[in-house]
Amino acid sequence: MTANEDRQFPDALAAAMAVRIECIGEDGVDFEPYECFLSADETTDWFRAWTGNTDVNGDEFRVFGQDGTGGYAAFWLVRPGRGLAQQPVVFLGSEGETGVVARDMGAFLWLLADGFGPWEAATSDEPEPDWAPQVNRDLAAVAERFAPNHRAPAAAIIEQAAHEFSDFDDTIEKLCR
Repeated sequence: MTANEDRQFPDALAAAMAVRIECIGEDGVDFEPYECFLSADETTDWFRAWTGNTDVNGDEFRVFGQDGTGGYAAFWLVRPGRGLAQQPVVFLGSEGETGVVARDMGAFLWLLADGFGPWEAATSDEPEPDWAPQVNRDLAAVAERFAPNHRAPAAAIIEQAAHEFSDFDDTIEKLCR
């Protein structure tokens, strides 16, 4: 994938984000999807500001949404030669939180269906005191349509991603100034 590649969502992500837009404020999940990926320039501006490092760019990320404080959810383009759907989904929070939340788009669709957003999956902080994940049938239908072989509970998805990409936090921290 290149920095100038199309910024439109793949069909699976577009379908899930359309459902998520309808859920904002209703399910307690702190995730606001975009309608398309941030531009290359916007991503670079954000990543430089986030890391405090003017020598980096945002070419390794495709940002597709944020939490209420401005933390970003993105695909991390770390698997050479693989398409967007095979790249991990990460969260980079406004307060420096980082985490890989899903190994790929299929796993991410099931994470959403299980009632989690990127922030809830990446942090150990408690959301709202009475928050509990709620299965979303519409998101489950999207996941079943586009990723039937990736079905897993949110806890397993989060654990698998953290295990496979255990160096993510250190990789990002090394870029920070």
